[in-house]
Amino acid sequence: MATRRTQRAGTVLVTGFEPFGGEATNPSQELAQRLDGRVVAGHRVVGRVLPCRFGAAREALHAALADAAPQLVVALGQAGGRAEISLERVAINVDDARIPDNYGAQPIDLPIVADGPAAYFATLPIKAIVHALRADSIPAAVSQTAGTFVCNHVFYALLHALSRRDDVRAGFVHVPYSDEQAARHPGAPGLPLDLMERAVVRTIETALSVARGDRQETGGAVS
Repeated sequence: MATRRTQRAGTVLVTGFEPFGGEATNPSQELAQRLDGRVVAGHRVVGRVLPCRFGAAREALHAALADAAPQLVVALGQAGGRAEISLERVAINVDDARIPDNYGAQPIDLPIVADGPAAYFATLPIKAIVHALRADSIPAAVSQTAGTFVCNHVFYALLHALSRRDDVRAGFVHVPYSDEQAARHPGAPGLPLDLMERAVVRTIETALSVARGDRQETGGAVS
């Protein structure tokens, strides 16, 4: 069972990405921009938008970490085709791009950090967050893969940068298409931006309230 605490006021870093893959918008970008400057659970939110570019996204992330000095980091990305808010469990040390990034790079089977471990687990209380989102009637689930594109690139880089810091919790959350995007993709699910914004706020609140550990309930998958 997760334990709870009241954390002193500090900073929360929320990152999103610029549009990619031919999209005109990216909900993760819009969410980071909406939340920038907000105060959530007594903590100031710093929102930053990262380029959808291998290498450059990692550099922009490192600059944001240095600038914000956050106590909590919630990185966001778009996962078109998913129907729910996805709390990512694990980041893997590989770039394997199915499509080029926004600058034409398409690395295949390359490590993100040459001497880094194969994977890192998110330090967010992902099951507690999923539980809180569902209790707020927001569709959410634990995800076992963040892919191998720029989202995973940033997720791994984030956890690697904080691997010696036990005072900063961090993780990655994939959001579906916005309703506006889904309308341009027949059959694809989407969620309203206002609902996704509420989900990110609830994610921050829950992560700040859980001192260590996580809920002991299933978040696994059969396949």
